[in-house]
Order: sequence, then C-alpha cells, then structure tokens
Amino acid sequence: MDKKVGVYICHCGLNIASTVKCEEVAKYAARLEGVRLARDYIYVCSDPGQDLIKNDIKELGLERVVIGACSPTMHELTFRNTISEAGLNPYLLEMANLREQCSWVHTDPDEATQKAKSLIKAAISRIVLQEPLERKYSDVIPKVLVVGGGIAGMQAALNIGNAGFKAYLIERDPSIGGHMAQLDETFPTLDCSSCILTPKMVEVGLHPEIELLTYCEVVEVSGYIGNFKAKVKRKPRYVDVDKCTGCGECANACVLKKGVPSEFEAGMAMRKAAYIPFPQAVPLKATIDPESCLYLSKGKCKQPCLDVCGPGAIDFEQKAQIIEIEVGAIILATGYDIFDANLLV
Repeated sequence: MDKKVGVYICHCGLNIASTVKCEEVAKYAARLEGVRLARDYIYVCSDPGQDLIKNDIKELGLERVVIGACSPTMHELTFRNTISEAGLNPYLLEMANLREQCSWVHTDPDEATQKAKSLIKAAISRIVLQEPLERKYSDVIPKVLVVGGGIAGMQAALNIGNAGFKAYLIERDPSIGGHMAQLDETFPTLDCSSCILTPKMVEVGLHPEIELLTYCEVVEVSGYIGNFKAKVKRKPRYVDVDKCTGCGECANACVLKKGVPSEFEAGMAMRKAAYIPFPQAVPLKATIDPESCLYLSKGKCKQPCLDVCGPGAIDFEQKAQIIEIEVGAIILATGYDIFDANLLV
C-alpha cells in the first residue's frame, strides 16, 4: 500500500461529535497503513475545512482522500470539487458516513466510535484500490423506454412525447390504465377516476410520438447510460390487433362455462377465455388467454369464436415475438401490488 492517503474526520458540529469520539477516530486512522495524515475538524465542509484539505494535498502530495462526515448525498460533490481544485482527480475520494449510519443510530459513544473506526478503515482499504476516472461524452439516443402503463407511466410517456421525443410505453397487460382504471373515485377530491384517466389513455393511444406496446414484457436490457438496448417480449394475443374491431363477439361466443377470475375486477367477477379487460381499454382489442382457452390448453373446443369473428381476427397460430429497441433512457413505472395483510399475522 504505497498511496498517500489523507483522512479527515468531521465533527459536523455536534451531529457526529456528540456520539462519536472524533479525535480518537482520527488518531486511529493515522496509524493505518498508507495514511499520510489524519485530522479532525469541526466542519470539514466549511470553507476553512476545504482549504485545509487543499493545502494538505498541495503541500504533502496526498494521492487519495477519505472523509468521515455526513451522507455522500449531501457533500460528495462538494469534496470532489475541493480535491479537484487542488489538482487531484475528483474520483480519488471516498466518504464514510459517520452521521446517518453511525452517530444518529447509536447512543453508546464507545460502540459508535468503534463503528466509526471500522467505517474509516473500510474506506481507506477501498480508496487505495481506486483508479482515476475521466469524464467521457457520448451521443444520447433521443428515445425513452417507459416500463409500466399505469397513470405514472402514461403521464411520463405523454411528457416525453409532448417534448418532441419518441417514447416506447411497455405494458404487460392487454390494456394500459393500471390500478387507477379499477378505481371509482380518487382521494382526496373524490373525483371520478375514469373521468381523469380515460382521456389520458386515449391521448396515449393516439399520440404520434408514443409507440404503445401492450401485452409485452421487458426481458433483457444491455448497454450504458444514453445508449441502451432492450429486448421486449410480445406475448401472443391470438388475435390480430389490426383486424380486431373490439366488438366482443368472441367473448360472447366463448364456451368456457364458469370462466376465470377477472384481473380487472380483482378476482371478484369472472371473465371468459376470450376477453376485453374493460369497456374503456386501450387498445380496445380482444385477447385470448391460453391457459383458460379450451382449444389452446386442451385442444377440445370447436372454436365457436372463429365463427362469430367477422373480420377474421382470431389467429391461434400466433407466437411470441422478441422486439429490440434502442433508447437513451429508461423509466420504471411498474406500479404496486396489494399487500396481503395475512402475512402480518
């Protein structure tokens, strides 16, 4: 370990120092291999604290910096800029969270101090292995993949599309709408849920910059920021959406007597093997459930749905397809599932 490491322990006023013995931690760090010096200071993030780090880098030739302070979310960028101004690569910095993950969650000073020492030792062990990074710039594909066709995903896709960018909206169910489509009223105003949602669904379906991919799932993502490649599996509907008019005659003709629990009705009502999820579905196209369809699952049905489908949209030969999409960003809006309260018993 031949790197010259500088360690700085911040008191953060009393936020850290009230529980962690900062001077003791600094003395401990000074004895660790590779550490050129270790200091404790009341506010390392202050201008005098930053000047202290800069001077040490210039005068002592520090090659790495470890700072024990608050969450990196707050001041990592601050300290990166600090060491960069002193001529050190900004990524040769490691922060140990001695506030949120140590002093704020412990009451015993001895235990908190011992944990702080362990966090600092781990940070030092890591920083000596880090290599300087350089910022790189690359072109960004001006398209976005939005996963989830609920209200959040739809609004995201509309915002992107209205800004003039291409959006791919992926929904695993036959229709967009998500849980909001199942609601009667919305809290706290008790406005009609469908009155808010349905116009957005229609707008998404008609938007020139939004490509709607329902009954699809993302199976693989590769690439890097700004240049992603996604593989999307389009499940077979066994219905040609270009021919289907959404008349629902196939559902009426389906001979499945008892039906199966309807996902849209949260299992409280039944649907047929051929079905349209709900009257306002977008796209308003039928889907045949292969698990409950007697022909697809058992080969026993005489396929009355074929006889009543005037456009000839039903296609039992459909297979799953893999669609490859290139995008610059991905938004996950996959929603939620109802929690089973029995798990708490």
